[in-house]
Amino acid sequence: MKKNSLYKGTLKNIILKLLAKEVKMYGYQMTQRAKELTEGELEMTEGALYPILHKLEEEGMIFSEIQIVNGRNRKYYFLTEKGKKQQLVQEAEMKSYLLNLNTIFNI
Repeated sequence: MKKNSLYKGTLKNIILKLLAKEVKMYGYQMTQRAKELTEGELEMTEGALYPILHKLEEEGMIFSEIQIVNGRNRKYYFLTEKGKKQQLVQEAEMKSYLLNLNTIFNI
């Protein structure tokens, strides 16, 4: 089994949590931060990241803003109020889920 296969279903949660902690981030920055926080265990690909970012934007969970950095356009993502509330709900659900897994697997 690929080590990233279990992360696939939680990428939306991971993105919302990263944005809750960092306030604003661009896509590549998210991939690097996730990799850093997991000591290289989670390698979020752009192919997985950007469709989720677009979906979150369509759902009103995040919004984006183009900013010029070193003469180049960079697209930053931010949580909306709806996204902040959803992130808290998802975090509570994740904690409950992990407690249940811990009980089952005795981790």
